Amino acid sequence: MRGHRQDVQGKRGETGLIKRIAVFASGGGTDFQSVIDANEREHFCEIVCLVASKEGIGAIGRAKKHGIPHAVYAKKDYPDLEELYAKLAFQLNMLGVDYIVLAGWLKIIPESFIKTFADRIINIHPSLIPAFCGSGYYGLKVHQAVLDYGAKISGCTVHFVNEVPDGGAIIAQRAVEVKDDDTAESLQTRILEEEHRLLPWCVKQLCLGNIAKNGRKVTIK
Repeated sequence: MRGHRQDVQGKRGETGLIKRIAVFASGGGTDFQSVIDANEREHFCEIVCLVASKEGIGAIGRAKKHGIPHAVYAKKDYPDLEELYAKLAFQLNMLGVDYIVLAGWLKIIPESFIKTFADRIINIHPSLIPAFCGSGYYGLKVHQAVLDYGAKISGCTVHFVNEVPDGGAIIAQRAVEVKDDDTAESLQTRILEEEHRLLPWCVKQLCLGNIAKNGRKVTIK
């Protein structure tokens, strides 16, 4: 990880220390920015790194602006998915990462990596799971599917990550009304506003130890 300091290793699990998170992003990074902004106000975690799926994305610029180290794990450099995630897991463990936050991460995650970080990976999805989710539902495709179906309510969901795409236990959701004159873009804009409230709140609750998971049931203190 670029900018990694040796003195930050080995902190995970020590009593009383602030939780350390890594954020994964594949695009502009507005959800990433929402976590940065909330954490700068309340300091509920340490963002130790951004993991980007390719060079040149907006999320990298946001990391640089806020002094957050970043690393790029691009498909062209790691054609073998298992090798990519094995190296990534090693680096995250070296950094003492407690939790992983997927904030617009579009790369497939193998089951081996999910098991390594079981119940320590969360994701935000731009619909009310279990509707309009799973393989192929990302970005504007989600919102267009909502409109095509004629749904009256959509929203966003933060959930734990398991081996099923968008299939992990739900942590929290926010609903957004679908308007008669909505386009995929206008619906996306309003849902993003809720994402930028919900994701930082969930990250905060997770890092403060306020989230308990029992199978598919998640409770928040």
